[in-house]
Amino acid sequence: MFTISSLFVTLAILVPAILARSPLHYHDESFLPDIILRVTAKNISNGCLERYSVVVNGTSPGPEIRLRGGKTSWIRVYNDMDDKNLTMHWHGLSMAASPFSDGSPQGSQWPIGPRRFFDYELHPRIEHAGTYFYHSHIGFQAVSASGPLIIEDRDEPPYRYDGEHTIFLQDLFQATDDQVEKGLTSIPFQWSGETSNVLVNGHGLPVGGKAGSISCSLAAIQLEPDKTYRIRFIGATALSFVSLGFQGHNNLKIIEADGEYTRPLPVDYLQVGPGERFSVLLKSKTRKELQRDRAKGINQYFLQIETRERPQSIRTYAVLTYPGGSSDVSTVPLSPPVTLPNTTLGWLDYQLRPLKPNDFPSLSEVTRRVTITVQQIVNNSITWAQNGYSWTESFRQYPYLVLLYEEQYAMLPSYESAIANGGMDNKTRAFPGKLGEVLEIVIQNTGATNGNLDVHPFHAHGVHYYDIGSGNGTYNVSENEKRLKGTEPVRRDTTMLYKYNQTTTPGAHEGWRAWRLRVTDAGVWMIHCHILQHMIMGMQTVWVFGDREDIRSLPYESVQGYLTYGGDAYGSNTRWPRVMHYWDSS
Repeated sequence: MFTISSLFVTLAILVPAILARSPLHYHDESFLPDIILRVTAKNISNGCLERYSVVVNGTSPGPEIRLRGGKTSWIRVYNDMDDKNLTMHWHGLSMAASPFSDGSPQGSQWPIGPRRFFDYELHPRIEHAGTYFYHSHIGFQAVSASGPLIIEDRDEPPYRYDGEHTIFLQDLFQATDDQVEKGLTSIPFQWSGETSNVLVNGHGLPVGGKAGSISCSLAAIQLEPDKTYRIRFIGATALSFVSLGFQGHNNLKIIEADGEYTRPLPVDYLQVGPGERFSVLLKSKTRKELQRDRAKGINQYFLQIETRERPQSIRTYAVLTYPGGSSDVSTVPLSPPVTLPNTTLGWLDYQLRPLKPNDFPSLSEVTRRVTITVQQIVNNSITWAQNGYSWTESFRQYPYLVLLYEEQYAMLPSYESAIANGGMDNKTRAFPGKLGEVLEIVIQNTGATNGNLDVHPFHAHGVHYYDIGSGNGTYNVSENEKRLKGTEPVRRDTTMLYKYNQTTTPGAHEGWRAWRLRVTDAGVWMIHCHILQHMIMGMQTVWVFGDREDIRSLPYESVQGYLTYGGDAYGSNTRWPRVMHYWDSS
């Protein structure tokens, strides 16, 4: 029987074959990209704090990018820094059609060296219209080098609304990127410190509401009465897992999670972890409601944000304003206007439904189950390990995809070895998968070697997975199948692995998150915690989908410029790059 999943597998095999037969197209100096991003490092001021930061087009966050699903777009990224490498990752987008454009330096791409540029080819799928963001994937740069990425619907969106706003959440650290990274990887270990603030669209007042000598203010979100708005929330924080809600506006309906439309789900508040995105529909106040509130002295409303699962919670704000009312973006309320719950374990699990059928694989279709056991290893240094191994920038000096194109087949993970070791080939520390497989991936939280526990927003590059829930203890297949009965899991790319205690016995199972994944796209993909500190400390895994013939879909001579640091695919002021068009090959 021909199914949607078999169509995806067929396309994954046929597209590279068609490209291999077609003459490849390269562009020259006459080519004009659709978008240009210039990345620099300088002192900037956000939230009344001045910090030396990596920024995009001079600001943090960088400019909002809007692309159209089903259309190829080119984004030229200049590294205008003199002493730092750079990549740009398009968080949530599948790079199956352009394997060197994922922006992961340990997976698929050499970094862009100082004073060089790289042309990224993006071809978002029509069905992936939604909310994403872009960020550097080097060290701690993503704390500031990031910005919103919106994939617009090709036709009319499935929900009607009168306008939209983007809420872009970022952390603010006093230590610089270099200081943070050096401390996390040094002996003895030095923690980065906690976030000083959670910024909204680059704005914020110091926690406590006292402005300093540097000009700063709360973000203002302007609404018109009697309207319906789409509010896009982007969790671009480095560390902070937050709860948030609106004063006087609790009629929210979730309509999108991680670039996938959902059936409307009413909620009073949101939980957003690093890497997660949600769209909600918000109905603004009616004119009569505004009149009643103004008679009581209420002229503006607050978006209240509180961090969760950290040693100390901080509270920050943004302001909702309406025409005709006064607004004050220089102070915070004396007492919190919104009561937000503490961390709700399993929030939205088994509740979200896809807007359209999404070919969710049943348990009988699962060909293999892989468990990723995560643990913090505490000694003079502190690292994170998956199945006993860390993956840091020092472990693998070459991008994995480059190694495979350079015929370093010793680096190709052994499928047989992986099967014998629970899914990971210990020699290469990589997880292989064959095209056509349906994997069930279980991420198991365990007590650190000193018994501590933490939460982890796990993000998968490449194709979206079906999120099948979470729970305490050890994953139990039959028990989770009971929970899944009558549900329709949605596809996500970032979901939370919760902790269910503060401490436990070292190595004890204390929480799990489970996914199902159809292996349809050959390539090298990363799965990692999206807390930047944890990622730097080794909380990353590499997945190699497809055999070497599937992965090396392009002739070697056509990709040579991508296979060395500073190769011919990377341009500079004195050299034009040789850039291959993978998708539009004519």
